Amino acid sequence: MAMASLARRKAYFLTRNVTNSPTDAFRFSFSLSRGFASSGSDENDVVVIGGGPGGYVAAIKAAQLGLKTTCIEKRGALGGTCLNVGCIPSKALLHSSHMYHEAQHSFAKHGIKVSSVEVDLPAMLAQKDNAVKNLTRGIEGLFKKNKVTYVKGYGKFLSPNEVSVETIDGENTVVKGKHIIVATGSDVKSLPGITIDEKKIVSSTGALSLSEIPKKLIVIGAGYIGLEMGSVWGRLGSEVTVVEFAGDIVPSMDGEIRKQFQRSLEKQKMKFMLKTKVVSVDSSGDGVKLTVEPSDGGDQTTLEADVVLVSAGRTPFTSGLDLEKIGVQTDKAGRILVNERFLTNVSGVYAIGDVIPGPMLAHKAEEDGVACVEFIAGKHGHVDYDKVPGVVYTHPEVASVGKTEEQLKADGVSYRVGKFPFMANSRAKAIDNAEGLVKILADKETDKILGVHIMAPNAGELIHEAVLAINYDASSEDIARVCHAHPTMSEALKEAAMATYDKPIHI
Repeated sequence: MAMASLARRKAYFLTRNVTNSPTDAFRFSFSLSRGFASSGSDENDVVVIGGGPGGYVAAIKAAQLGLKTTCIEKRGALGGTCLNVGCIPSKALLHSSHMYHEAQHSFAKHGIKVSSVEVDLPAMLAQKDNAVKNLTRGIEGLFKKNKVTYVKGYGKFLSPNEVSVETIDGENTVVKGKHIIVATGSDVKSLPGITIDEKKIVSSTGALSLSEIPKKLIVIGAGYIGLEMGSVWGRLGSEVTVVEFAGDIVPSMDGEIRKQFQRSLEKQKMKFMLKTKVVSVDSSGDGVKLTVEPSDGGDQTTLEADVVLVSAGRTPFTSGLDLEKIGVQTDKAGRILVNERFLTNVSGVYAIGDVIPGPMLAHKAEEDGVACVEFIAGKHGHVDYDKVPGVVYTHPEVASVGKTEEQLKADGVSYRVGKFPFMANSRAKAIDNAEGLVKILADKETDKILGVHIMAPNAGELIHEAVLAINYDASSEDIARVCHAHPTMSEALKEAAMATYDKPIHI
C-alpha cells in the first residue's frame, strides 16, 4: 500500500503544474537562454538571494543535501518580512492583546478576580521584539550548524552566475554560484496619493510599533493583515473602522464562513465600510482625514482618525536585482516567471516564494524553497498550491484548505456539505469558547474531500488534519472513522465529516 502510494505521488510530481496562473502555458514552453561564462562560478553550488522563510529554508535544505551554499540577506537579520515585521511580531501582539481582552471580559466568569487591568504598551512591544530577536538568532545558529555561509548585504546580478553584494559594512564583494535562487519576498502595496510615513499613515510594519494606542484607527483593506492588526489595536482600546473597496472582507474565504466571521468581528466592535473607495488622505493636521465615496460612485464623506493603516496587499520585491540585465522575464504584476522546477528562462537562475505566482504566504515560500533545492540536487520537489492552507489569526481564527463552495459551484462540481458547530462540542463548551464551526465540502459521487473551512479559537492548528487528508485524497468517511480523543476541539472536524457522508452524533 505504501509503495503504491509512493509511486502515485512520484508520477503526480512529474506531471503536475506547480501553479495555476494564466502564464502556465508560457512557463512550460519558453526556451532556456545560455548562461554567461563566469570564472570561479563553481565556488558555490547554490547562492540564495534573500533570507526570508523561502530563502533561509532553501539555504539550509541545500546544505543538508551536501551543496555548498551561501545566503545573501540585505536586512542584516534573517527571517525576512515574516519574522522581523510580519507573521511573528503580529502573532506576538495578537496573543498579548487577546490576553488583555480576556482579563477584561472573561476572567470573572471563570472565577478569577483582578482589581484592575492595564496595558503596559512598552512592555508588550518589548516582549514582541524579544521574540523576534531570539528567533532571528536561532536561524543564524541553524546556518552555522548546517555550514551555510551568510553574507549581510544587498545583492544584484552581474551575470547568471555572479551576484554583486553591497554589504551592510559598506564593502562590496562578488558571490559566485552554479545555481542562484531569487527569494527576495514582497513589499507593501502602495495606494495612489497616499504616502506612508509609518507614524500617522502606517503599513503593517508601522502598525507593529505604534508608540501609543490610537483612539481611532482606520484600516484600508479587509484582508488577512488588515483584520489581524485591526484586532490587535481594537482589543487594546482603539475604535477600529475597516474601509474595503470590494463588497466582502477576505474575498478568498468561503462565503458562509466569511459572513459568520464578519458578524463575529462586528460583535467585537470592529466597524466595516464595504464597497467604499478612498479618494484622498490628508495628514497635515494633528490626525488624519480620509475622503471616501462608494466604489461605484456617489456622495463623498470624511472620516477622521489618529492613525491610518494601509493594508491593500503586497507586491513582489525585485527592486535593484538587475533582473533585466541578465534577461529574466517577469509578468505584468512584476512576478518572476518560472517553470515546474522553479527555473526562470535564464539557465541557472531560479525564483521562489512571493516573487513568483501563487499564494503570498510564508509557509508556501518554505515549501517552494525545499522543492527548488531538491530539483537542483536531482531529486523530486513538490508543492501543490491548491492544497496550501490559509489562516487569519484573529479571535476566533479562520483557517481553510482546498476549494470554497463558491468555487465548486463555478466549476460545476457536484458536492455535499457537512457542518458542525462548536456550540455542540463538549470541549469548546467546557472552556466557554464555542463560537464557530467546521465546514467540509466533498465530491458527491466519490466522497473525496475538496475543501475544509474552520472558524474556531484554534482553527490554525485544527486545519492540518484536513490538509493531510486532502493531500492524500481522503474521503470524509476516512476522517469520520478515525478515533479522535475526547474531549477535544478536533472532534468537531470528525463530526463535520460524519455530517458530510452520513449523520453526526452530537447534533
